[in-house]
Amino acid sequence: MSKKENIRQLFNNIAPSYDRLNHLLSMGIDRLWRRKAVKVLNQEKKPMNYLDIACGTGDFTIDIAEKALAGSRLTGGDISEGMMEIARKKVQRKQPDLEITFQYVDCEDMPFADRSFDRISVGFGVRNFENREKGLQEVCRVLKDDGIFVILELSIPQNRLLRGLYHFYFYKMLPCIGGMISGNKGAYTYLPDSVGKFPAPHAFKAILERCGFNEVTVRSLSCGICHMYVCRKRA
Repeated sequence: MSKKENIRQLFNNIAPSYDRLNHLLSMGIDRLWRRKAVKVLNQEKKPMNYLDIACGTGDFTIDIAEKALAGSRLTGGDISEGMMEIARKKVQRKQPDLEITFQYVDCEDMPFADRSFDRISVGFGVRNFENREKGLQEVCRVLKDDGIFVILELSIPQNRLLRGLYHFYFYKMLPCIGGMISGNKGAYTYLPDSVGKFPAPHAFKAILERCGFNEVTVRSLSCGICHMYVCRKRA
């Protein structure tokens, strides 16, 4: 089975418990990271067309929508229908006035025309791309000239003490807690493994530049537990 199909099945399986576990295991700090990213995405005060890739259960998409100006259009895309079904219910329950479309989107073959979106985001999903560079090239293709692409991605802290605590929590505690609550220990073993295999920030910055983004800035968040990449596509 391909990595893409494995990822689809994995997230479909853990979808019912995903939100509860995600906020528990991150101790809520993921909300702070998303708020910082939303500020970057919405710096320009005008209606825009947004795409949130690997949107999962929709938290990032909803955060963006709540701060977007009237007249903006928002699309959340994912390959897991189980995750998006929860996203749709969440919008109807909490924010029924938000106009968000959730649809199947394969990041490596997106069903959108060139230069369709002013802003594109992906929160903690780039490491799940089967062909990372192909997916990033697709993002560049559907992003408008002078558009902005914002990525949030987990990373391994450089501080030795913090890195030791991080490894203990991520590789020992997280799979046990996640497995107990979700019934799928493998899913929460995959998470730290995928973070450990992800390129270091300077290496990922080079990949982004190679994929067509000619202005990339990198910001360390929470002592390097997360990094935010802000990419601008110049004409």
